[in-house]
Amino acid sequence: MAVSKVLNSAYLSIEVENGTDKTGATVYRKKNFSGVKIDAAPQNVFDVAEAIKGVLSNSTRDYYLNETSKLVNS
Repeated sequence: MAVSKVLNSAYLSIEVENGTDKTGATVYRKKNFSGVKIDAAPQNVFDVAEAIKGVLSNSTRDYYLNETSKLVNS
């Protein structure tokens, strides 16, 4: 029994500044962008994230590429 994974979907998350907490530390929230092609090159996804960052009014921190896979027992 061999189990393999099949990439099913992907989406981009960008951490966007969302104010400060009671201690004055910056708080971030994630803004998600679905519809990322599962075979997209990481550099291309990063370039898109940089372009989105350029039009956002708030500062950003990190980018995430979230992938969901299906486990298949073959």
